[in-house]
Amino acid sequence: MNDTAYARSDGLVDAAWLEEHLADPGVRVVEVDVSPAAYDAGHIPGAVLWNVYRDLKDGDYRLVGADAIEGLVERSGIAPDSVVVFYGYAPAMGFWLMKLFGHRQARILNTARATWQREGRPWSTEQAGPTPTRYPLPAEDDRVRARQPQVQQAIDDPGRIIVDARTEPEYRGEQFWPSGGMEPGGRAGHVPSAVLVPATSLIDEDGAFRGAPELRQIYAPADPAATDEVITYCTIGGRACTAWFVLTYLLGHERTRVYEGSWAEWGRMTATPVERA
Repeated sequence: MNDTAYARSDGLVDAAWLEEHLADPGVRVVEVDVSPAAYDAGHIPGAVLWNVYRDLKDGDYRLVGADAIEGLVERSGIAPDSVVVFYGYAPAMGFWLMKLFGHRQARILNTARATWQREGRPWSTEQAGPTPTRYPLPAEDDRVRARQPQVQQAIDDPGRIIVDARTEPEYRGEQFWPSGGMEPGGRAGHVPSAVLVPATSLIDEDGAFRGAPELRQIYAPADPAATDEVITYCTIGGRACTAWFVLTYLLGHERTRVYEGSWAEWGRMTATPVERA
């Protein structure tokens, strides 16, 4: 993979860099997952866990308030000048969240946790206990976030593309949740006019992002270069953030936003348009 082919070089770190900087007090490591099970079984030394359902989402699967995010950041030992490296199940979600609040030094570890382990890199089961910081977060940057009314306005708008980052069974309406289940009272399907580009296609077998030429080919059906704005969504936001990261940082499409409510919000509303195919 040729990193220099990416539009920006400030969003990723490789495993060797992170291993070399694990003891650096200016570097904070965060594992993002939907449960504590994997983290409790083992994690990168010094990493803290951000549990999507406990720490990042409320009972309606919307992003928790700014005060809660600020408290989480401070408990994680993150300061305004920290380099924050995310890995795990949904690292791009942590990265996007820090960019939503204007944090400058965020990175994604460009490999899977399983690959890190397989290569024999440092591993620990000790719970991290970073020293809390004081970090008053700035106002949210809505240039990277879309809300439900904005997604609805983008349907069939030739100047905007909606990208569905889920799997084909979810897109076709065969399941509501990525685990395969349906949601009582919810509707499965996709946002009308949305183009399916699964986030799983963006990553190689080692958990690294594919090179820019291949990524451009993967996104060719959506043709982001020919539109003014791209809005990405998935189920709870993790895969949508991966798509946003690829489009923004690796392919250079600056006007890309994440619908952070995603299908967990859209599919549980009663009046939103839903297509099944």
